[in-house]
Amino acid sequence: MRVEVDKHDHFHDECGVFGVFNHSEAANLTYLGLYAQQHRGQESAGIVSTDEKSFNTHRGMGLVADIFKKTDIKELVGPHSIGHVRYSTSGESGLRNCQPFAYEYQHGGIAMCHNGNIVNAPELRKQLEKQGSIFQSSSDTEVLIHLVARSKALTMKDRMAEAVSQLTGAFSLLVLGEHRLVGMRDLHGIRPLVLGKLDDAWILASETCAFDLVGATYVRDVEPGEMIVIDHDGLQSLHPFKNCSPKFCVFEYVYFARPDSTLEGVNVYKARYEIGVELAKEAPVNADLVIPVPDSGVPPAMGFAETANIPFQMGLIRNHYVGRTFIEPRQSIRNFGVKLKLNPNRQLIEGKSVVLVDDSIVRGTTSRKIVEMVRAAGAKEIHMRISSPPTRHSCFYGVDTPNEDELMANKMNLEEMRQAIGADSLAFVSYEGMYKAVGKPRSSHCDACFSGDYPVPVKKERSPQLSLLRIHNKKE
Repeated sequence: MRVEVDKHDHFHDECGVFGVFNHSEAANLTYLGLYAQQHRGQESAGIVSTDEKSFNTHRGMGLVADIFKKTDIKELVGPHSIGHVRYSTSGESGLRNCQPFAYEYQHGGIAMCHNGNIVNAPELRKQLEKQGSIFQSSSDTEVLIHLVARSKALTMKDRMAEAVSQLTGAFSLLVLGEHRLVGMRDLHGIRPLVLGKLDDAWILASETCAFDLVGATYVRDVEPGEMIVIDHDGLQSLHPFKNCSPKFCVFEYVYFARPDSTLEGVNVYKARYEIGVELAKEAPVNADLVIPVPDSGVPPAMGFAETANIPFQMGLIRNHYVGRTFIEPRQSIRNFGVKLKLNPNRQLIEGKSVVLVDDSIVRGTTSRKIVEMVRAAGAKEIHMRISSPPTRHSCFYGVDTPNEDELMANKMNLEEMRQAIGADSLAFVSYEGMYKAVGKPRSSHCDACFSGDYPVPVKKERSPQLSLLRIHNKKE
């Protein structure tokens, strides 16, 4: 029997992008850049390169290291390339939705990929279909490609600006032409995009950790609403839109980004550690041990432990080799799915009062199972501390989240949540504590998943863009 581990009880990572202009090993660098950003999407990956005469594409389902072999990279010739790792938030899972997409149109070849979600993509798609457009995928990225292709503007940057002006949502996108690379963020900069340099090559990526792996130097973050155009004449920064205001996703600091990345001038590890510091001040507790729920719970647990002067211990050991599917035993084992990923260290826990630190509670089922496991390992008391405010609302900006009526904090108060997960106490960091730790004002961030304050208007009913042309790539 095929089952998935905790599929609906956590925010799923979004997507990651990486682009290179003017490097002899562009495809190899892109492969490494995607490898560094594998945490942002484990469903599929792809790379498109160009030698300024033709486009070369390789895409597949699964992890980066499994999709690309040495022979594949050698065939991705050319000094320019873009790549993408994906977790589907718009359009179903399948090879035809793997990015980047590559097309030919009246102005030559074009390839495109993006991280985020175009909120009005379903409406735009219907309009385009009425006008005769034909779609090969159910991804919102293809909507943008059609808008670019239909533009009557004379230059690529003007066609991009015209197309993007019709979009609402959150997106960081890369567009590759034969002779240029374009990077762009939405007007609020909700999703990350950073600019780097490697010798004479320019690089764009979702996170700075990708620069570290390939030896590139971080230059700066792309600004909200900014268009970066890179060609053989150099780099050009354009700001084609008015009313740009930063609303960077604060959950990047809490969970999504790699801790060794720096985004918007904030080191992710430091932000998580400082959240733990604030959490210890706001919700102190007498305990023997502070134990993180790995991996994103480790930095805040360290901050909590040092501030509270309580020993930090890795009381939950994570199995890093769990894939997306596994064989379930015929005889039911209590909490089997969670036990595949985490196992309590009884020698540390037995007879102790422990603080468990995790990044969030979504549906609550995983938290309940972890508490049960730690209790079964002999813990005397279990105090749960969460390094984000209660998650009460769904994300519509490129993050796969449950519907609001499935979110524990949306339907229960704090005491009801505590009882439901079986902890002796439960506390979340406050908004004030979280933003103090991040070191940035709340007004410059999106925290809609906590507050319900959506910077871009959304329709709360899901628009999955389902298609009649389903392609099944998974072996049953």
